[in-house]
Amino acid sequence: MMLRSLQSARVLLASATLLALSTSTAICATPAVWAEKPVVMPVPSSLQTDGGQTVLPATIHVQWTGVKTPVLVEAVERFHTNLEKVSGKSIKFTELPSETSDFTFQIQSTNTAPRIPSLNMQEHYALTVSQAGATLDADGPIGVLRGLSTLVQLVERTATEAVLTHAVIDDSPRFRWRGLMIDVSRHFMPIPTLLRQIDAMELVKLNVLHLHLSDGQGFRVESKRFPRLHTVSSHGDYYTQKQIRFLVTYAAARGIRVVPEFDTPGHTFALLEAYPQYASQAPLNMQDRAEKNRAALDPTNPATYRFVTSLYSEMASLFPDAYFHIGGDEVVAKQWTQSPHIQAYMQEHDFKKPADMQAEFTRRIAASLTHNHKIPVGWDEITAAEIPQDTVVEIWRGAARTASATAAGHPVIVSDGYYLDRLQPATTLYSQDPLGNVENSAEAEAAAQATGPGGTIGGAVTAQKTPLTETQKSLVLGAEAALWTEIVTPDMLDARLWPRTAALAERFWSPANLCSVETLYPRLAVIQDKLEQLGLDSRANTSRRLSRLAPGETQALRTLLSVTSPVQNYAHNHEFLQIRHKQTATEQDLNTPADSASPDSFVADRFNRQAKAYAAGQEDLKPALLAQLIGWQANHAAFSAAADRNPALKTTLPASEMLSNLAQGGLWALDYHRKHGWKRHLRTTLAQAKSDRAASATTKVVTNTPQPAGDLLQDIVPGIEALANKVLH
Repeated sequence: MMLRSLQSARVLLASATLLALSTSTAICATPAVWAEKPVVMPVPSSLQTDGGQTVLPATIHVQWTGVKTPVLVEAVERFHTNLEKVSGKSIKFTELPSETSDFTFQIQSTNTAPRIPSLNMQEHYALTVSQAGATLDADGPIGVLRGLSTLVQLVERTATEAVLTHAVIDDSPRFRWRGLMIDVSRHFMPIPTLLRQIDAMELVKLNVLHLHLSDGQGFRVESKRFPRLHTVSSHGDYYTQKQIRFLVTYAAARGIRVVPEFDTPGHTFALLEAYPQYASQAPLNMQDRAEKNRAALDPTNPATYRFVTSLYSEMASLFPDAYFHIGGDEVVAKQWTQSPHIQAYMQEHDFKKPADMQAEFTRRIAASLTHNHKIPVGWDEITAAEIPQDTVVEIWRGAARTASATAAGHPVIVSDGYYLDRLQPATTLYSQDPLGNVENSAEAEAAAQATGPGGTIGGAVTAQKTPLTETQKSLVLGAEAALWTEIVTPDMLDARLWPRTAALAERFWSPANLCSVETLYPRLAVIQDKLEQLGLDSRANTSRRLSRLAPGETQALRTLLSVTSPVQNYAHNHEFLQIRHKQTATEQDLNTPADSASPDSFVADRFNRQAKAYAAGQEDLKPALLAQLIGWQANHAAFSAAADRNPALKTTLPASEMLSNLAQGGLWALDYHRKHGWKRHLRTTLAQAKSDRAASATTKVVTNTPQPAGDLLQDIVPGIEALANKVLH
């Protein structure tokens, strides 16, 4: 029976009864600060445990039954390495039955798999861990990989040794397409940086790496047919074709498909730098940075189609996946409507609006991809006019478009609500289900309009008033987290992706009824530590970045950033705001404290939970709350001293002072050294902190609302408010 209370689970586990547990069940009346173990993310479809544990032995006997392929052998070697990393001990794997071992790991895969993973790859697995050993049964090699990712998460350390938690797991994914889109055009990401992300994706069972390889800022792949694309348009940063093939092979070995995106007919400034003869408007404006988002191909020029189809044919040969992303988003209508020869062409061919002409472009390009045995994927703007029904539509502008695209019979990938560059916390992203509310979202519309320049092709749609039908749901292939990198450098990538991507990986894999936001942060803290142990550089890179800002005295800055987060919904993208306000676009400095602040604060989450529990009557939490608040209140003096010697901290002084004031207010609420007028001061401080948070609550608000100094939000506000509400009348 699936339990709904962790408190009940603890009672039954103590009696050693085998239970079906959900690690995402609702928390009990006293909010849990730490995760209930074992922590497995994504939460499996079914997990049973008696709470027992087996000491991880020095020697493990690996026994194969069924299929044993080179990919599986390599995967077990990788698992062996990871097991030693998370356990902190040396372990010997042997396949020789003569060698002594008290623990047998039996692996059985019933089917072989294609060389390259596909949409319909078999990922189901069944895993049993007991005192005698572990058994992993899977429907195919990819299922074995998924089971290994779960098994390594069942390892933990006791005071003296590493142990494996006993469990019986039966698991399979909810969606077939579980992706992560990384934009490598705005900021180029070196191969080692991408390999780290692929390794992290494997642990949390994501299976598609969608690479956005061309945009206004750069074209990132070597082209033999059009060499100026990498010699001119890459600005020196591109992947050789050999590197691309290596990346694809590396990902495939981990059960991950690589889907390329080369954006046309808009977002083509980099293409046109190299080959300006295909531009809708020439010459290109090389002075205005904003033009990098506006330039578009000329769809009336027959040579444009020969260029794009030949380029796509070459790129398709590098990426064996069946799907090929053609972009199609944010085509600026003025690029076509202000061109006399394009307008004449539209009239001649009876195109009523630019969307009709883009649809013709999409149909022709789709036909060429079909000839190359590829299935085209495009952003949801491509549905503004009729397109081939098998074209996959990636939804980014609201759930209403999921409804309209599936109603028209198109397969769909959902990225709406999963844009990591909006710097929303994991709880916000995780709360949205891929098959969620079909009502048209005003905020989604505002975000879409804000992301690109005004006048783009593809208007609003009429919301479907009823839930998706079963047929429509069957057309939703899955979902993708997406990170656009205008304000993300390579040394920021790990921290901007994780741990939020792990939360979304669970949303895309696990049954919807097992995805509970209430238990997310305690579990996410555990999985982030696992990811760091296995090679992620989030903390190491952040530490180096902070050391640049305040060499030798980063502690006060670390304390501040442990409970603050960057402003949300593009408020920290200053170039975007400049363009929206028709100001000159300038390159943004990405070496501020806000650039190293995480959208998620585990420290603040624990404090907020404890503060709410105290306010609800758990008086024994008062000493811990006092100690935390005293430290935060005193931190501003240390931060100010560091800022005197490190100018890079100056703009963040108001955020440091606000943290100190909030902490002081919390202390007053706990009856600690109150002074005359403390209630008024507490109300004023809380009101300001809440106002700061509201300033970036939506993209629509961001456009015309000043942001807090330093672009930082105070994450302990809910806890301070809970304490204040207990005493303010």
